[in-house]
Amino acid sequence: MFGTKEERLAIGKRVHDGELTKHEASVKYGIPENTIRGWVVQYEKSIGERKPNNVLSNERAAYENMTRDELIDALILAKANELRAKKGYEVRGDGANKEFIPLNNKNSK
Repeated sequence: MFGTKEERLAIGKRVHDGELTKHEASVKYGIPENTIRGWVVQYEKSIGERKPNNVLSNERAAYENMTRDELIDALILAKANELRAKKGYEVRGDGANKEFIPLNNKNSK
């Protein structure tokens, strides 16, 4: 471990604020970049500013508020969309307004 919690948060703040990159902090303090990244996360959590760092985090937040049946429906829809993408098309709309859109100009057969 490196110093006290306050020192780690101070380094996390410097990287968060853009004073240092993770790489620069890693070289300066002789600590792996993954550790520095963790300190940035700790700093962001300490100020209540932790942001989702990828799309999956945003999707997960949406799924957390779903009921069991809604989750099952979302899983079925995601699987259907995956299979359609493998065949080279996607579907927009539903019912009578359903539209099949090719993902490329090639014939999939």
